[in-house]
Amino acid sequence: MQENGAYRRVLLKLSGEALAGETGTGLDFRIMSRVCGVIAECVRDGVQVGIVVGGGNFWRGVKNGEGRMERTRADYMGMLATVMNCLALQDVLQQQGAEAKVLTAMRIEHVGEPFSVDKAEEYLNSGKVVVFGGGVGSPFFTTDTGAVLRAALIGADAILLAKNVDGVYSADPKKDPNAVRFDTLNYAEVLERRLAVMDSTATALAMDNNIPVLVFALKDPENIRRAVRGENVGTLVK
Repeated sequence: MQENGAYRRVLLKLSGEALAGETGTGLDFRIMSRVCGVIAECVRDGVQVGIVVGGGNFWRGVKNGEGRMERTRADYMGMLATVMNCLALQDVLQQQGAEAKVLTAMRIEHVGEPFSVDKAEEYLNSGKVVVFGGGVGSPFFTTDTGAVLRAALIGADAILLAKNVDGVYSADPKKDPNAVRFDTLNYAEVLERRLAVMDSTATALAMDNNIPVLVFALKDPENIRRAVRGENVGTLVK
């Protein structure tokens, strides 16, 4: 983190559904253009940005395959779905003037380069956006865990968790009108209260590596830039 409270290097986690817009499936290039435009502005401001994207707009392994196919195959399909989203993000980012590289946890040489810390460091330090695909490369792990792992490996100052809600609530705000939004939380509270931030594995990994997680709404893509500047735009878990 820089002296002014802004972050120098961040890991942005995007859900696949966020790229799909209101339909929830496929890709909404209007939304992607807005999101990638803001990311490009962050890069021009000197921020180093890594991105982990989910694949739920195409396939959710454990959800879509449960009871119908073997778990590991379903999870591998989910990893491939994230790579599809990585390619789309790479293309739209470059349309917005930000050079982007795809690094994958699985070897798909014609699509992206195999992940390595050295390669990620090289690209980030040269001002490129690095889009990480394929989760952690293994079944039974979510892209939330993949995001925290990548954040730890690249030494990110924070994880920016862009969601469809504007922070972490005491209950589901869509179901409970009395739900209260938190400004700050610690990792232990999230785990003990089973709050909807990330899965428990991802939360524990963030806690063990002392990586702050900022949860905010992607509905206004400018929130990404505000979050990078250290502004209060959601819930900070630290």
